[in-house]
Amino acid sequence: MEDPNNKPMTAPEFADAMIGLGLTAALIILCLQVFTPFIGIMLWALIIAVMLFPAHQKLASRMGGRQGRSSAVIVITGLLIIGAPLIILGGSLANQLTVSFHAFQNDTIHISQPAPSVEEWPVIGEKVFNTWSQASTNLPDFIKENKAGLENVVKRAIVVSASTMSSVFMFLGAIIIAGIMMAYGDSGGIAMQRIVSRVSGREKGPELLKLSTLTLRSVAAGVLGVAFLQALIMGVGFVFSGIPAAGVLAVVVLLIGILQLPALLVSIPVVAWLWGVGDGSNVHNLIWTVYLLVGGLADNVLKPLLLGRGVDAPMPIILLGAIGGMISAGIIGLFVGAVLLAVGYQVFMAWVGNADENEEVAKS
Repeated sequence: MEDPNNKPMTAPEFADAMIGLGLTAALIILCLQVFTPFIGIMLWALIIAVMLFPAHQKLASRMGGRQGRSSAVIVITGLLIIGAPLIILGGSLANQLTVSFHAFQNDTIHISQPAPSVEEWPVIGEKVFNTWSQASTNLPDFIKENKAGLENVVKRAIVVSASTMSSVFMFLGAIIIAGIMMAYGDSGGIAMQRIVSRVSGREKGPELLKLSTLTLRSVAAGVLGVAFLQALIMGVGFVFSGIPAAGVLAVVVLLIGILQLPALLVSIPVVAWLWGVGDGSNVHNLIWTVYLLVGGLADNVLKPLLLGRGVDAPMPIILLGAIGGMISAGIIGLFVGAVLLAVGYQVFMAWVGNADENEEVAKS
């Protein structure tokens, strides 16, 4: 017998289906256009919320299950502990790049002569002293000969300085939005599970959501969180110890942390500069030497606290995501890109593993 459900569509039915599909597509496109300006901050807020949600739940349980109050405490603490140093470092970075740009425009860039004590540094002292002396003497001629090429670099730097503070305030806004997300975390988690289950099926949906959450939390806390906190700790030391270009050095520490290299690669040369070139007293230099060396070793303490179950994605995946994200979306892309690529890798490998399991079941 012919199945009545398999009857071919009539022309009016086909037209209705096409009209409905077109209206749905138009609605999706319009919604994406409206939401596009907020994608960056919402992704950042989602990463923060997922990373802090376990701590939020523990705090809420101690407050009698008050989700809103727990979120408020976490947001205020985050703004106080992270916000103030971040504004200082962001301002330092933007100011340093702006000053360098104006100095370049006005041909007033100047490198001071090295202190005589630099020549007394062990092993590298004489070479560093000679190179430094030559740069301070011949810098104006070098700049004039290469001004066209350097101008493009400096203009790009001023664009970075202009976007630095906006990225800082975007991050602080993301912390506030993350607090709202955590306050409604239970209902939001249920809604997300329903969405993922609708897309990938009821059996694989919860598993896929759990995999994505654990990977995001692991990468954000274990790699990016450690690098960010260490850059923040050392950046504050750079600012208050009087190190020039403190914001730039903090970004270098952040990149080194993502590369899983020791931050001592930055702190040791800075300490050498402090004693060889800086004009602080011995007590001042001693205090900040201890601070910067301890800050350079802080990842040894932070990693056991934040790494949790470890980063399942290979390190090259994280590095590609961080670098590609930074190129395409600036500082915020450094975090979002690494997390998204790591989650995508885990989801893809889980899909490949699922196919292998299905083949083994079919063979058996």
